[in-house]
Amino acid sequence: MNNIDFSTKVIEMKGITKKFGDFVANDNIDLTVHKGEIHALLGENGAGKTTLMNVLYGLYLPTEGEIFINGEKVQITNPNIAIEKGIGMVHQHFMLVDKFTVVENIILGKETTVKKGNWNTGHLDIKRATKEVEELSQKYGLYVDPNAKIEDITVGMQQRVEILKALYRGADILILDEPTAVLTPQEIEELIQIMKSLTGQGKTIIIITHKLREIKQAADYCTIIRRGKKIDTVKVSDVSEEDLAEKMVGRQVNFVVDKKDIEKGEVVLNVDNIVVKDNRKLKAVDGLSIELHKGEILGIAGVDGNGQSELIEGLTGLRPIESGQVILNGEDITNKTPQHIIEKGMSTIPEDRQRRGLVMDFSMAENFILEKYHKEPFSHGNKLNHDEIREHAKELIDKFDVRPRNEDQLAKALSGGNQQKVIIAREVTNDPDVLIAAQPTRGLDVGAIEFVHKSLVEQRDRGKAVLLISFELDEVMNLSDRIAVIFDGKIVAVLDAKKADEKTLGYLMAGGGVDDERKQA
Repeated sequence: MNNIDFSTKVIEMKGITKKFGDFVANDNIDLTVHKGEIHALLGENGAGKTTLMNVLYGLYLPTEGEIFINGEKVQITNPNIAIEKGIGMVHQHFMLVDKFTVVENIILGKETTVKKGNWNTGHLDIKRATKEVEELSQKYGLYVDPNAKIEDITVGMQQRVEILKALYRGADILILDEPTAVLTPQEIEELIQIMKSLTGQGKTIIIITHKLREIKQAADYCTIIRRGKKIDTVKVSDVSEEDLAEKMVGRQVNFVVDKKDIEKGEVVLNVDNIVVKDNRKLKAVDGLSIELHKGEILGIAGVDGNGQSELIEGLTGLRPIESGQVILNGEDITNKTPQHIIEKGMSTIPEDRQRRGLVMDFSMAENFILEKYHKEPFSHGNKLNHDEIREHAKELIDKFDVRPRNEDQLAKALSGGNQQKVIIAREVTNDPDVLIAAQPTRGLDVGAIEFVHKSLVEQRDRGKAVLLISFELDEVMNLSDRIAVIFDGKIVAVLDAKKADEKTLGYLMAGGGVDDERKQA
């Protein structure tokens, strides 16, 4: 445990209630966090965790309740006041300008300008700002290249920039919303060390997360919220992952994927030596070949940025394939339209749910039928059948436990996890021959992850083929029948999942060699 100063309550939230119309997102929640503590907020999707932290950061005003910072009662009506009080927040979706450098992003809104005598010239003092950022990064072990552009650095590095941005503004209390959602296993380990280093130097951290293993590794205390109400605050060292999961969802959760052995069938998808270029016209997928059989889950393991996104976009018709061939059910679908590919039996859970998966200003009901609105019973001729669309939505909302249970709710008003559930419900009910599942559990809680995993295994057990692309190595190892490792746009090895181990996969993912006997399973 960190050197927590229990005599200093840096945050006290008392009786916090936040309503949106008739919906109660936070219901009379108390939260106390001490100096030097890493405090986890745990709860299902839509439980109200981010809402509570948005109240603390001044993005929302509480309907009822009081907030005390370092013993002083405060009214935090906007983020500027939160920043003045020493609170910084790193959001799940980073707030960075891609075309700006690291240092330009960090000082944005708090620019250092060149002075001549008593006069402020209005010109940015980038040299001085760069020196300040370098000193800050060295102090807290947050190494970044201050002159690199955001678009050219990894997601993990971008997160460091967000943390440095908060520290540059004097934050003593850091709120990290789903900080490990898009990080590689190595980056997660680095982040945990960074958090411990920060609290060791007197900072206080609140992390919003679904990941129980990371709570056990990093947090001192954990507050569990279920459906807007505080369930408990526990000392993390006194509870197991199973205890936390049960408190979070109100029932026991099965952590082991229940997957029986079945005989895989014939090849349903053959990807032969394809080349796909990225936005810079460079080869992101470079001569990649895979075969996917009926009745199997083939996992693609790799560090982010090794061609996974371009592979998915090439297979689904969203990005041109420069050379090579994709055969689905015996038919060449190379560079066919997305609609044609869907009609031929391929569905996709996209990795970016907001850009690729949903129309954010459409209702849940409308999003459920995006790919079949032109078919009966959802339309007749050129007229939509709204009664059938609503009934279909109600069935999927109930089956996939989407919250709130309101088919008219706009997609943009749902939590990230519930947005993901809408997409998964739509794609699974399309009954595809090949289901591409890209980061299918990103941002989901353990209960929802359990459900998604069961849905993917059900597809496989019904003789369907699943191509799983995930940065969660545990997920790839637990779900897959075979694992293909991608590095630099190529498949460098295909392993039997039963024989694969984390060390070998990590070595291959980093570009390490592999002996010939293990290249094909």
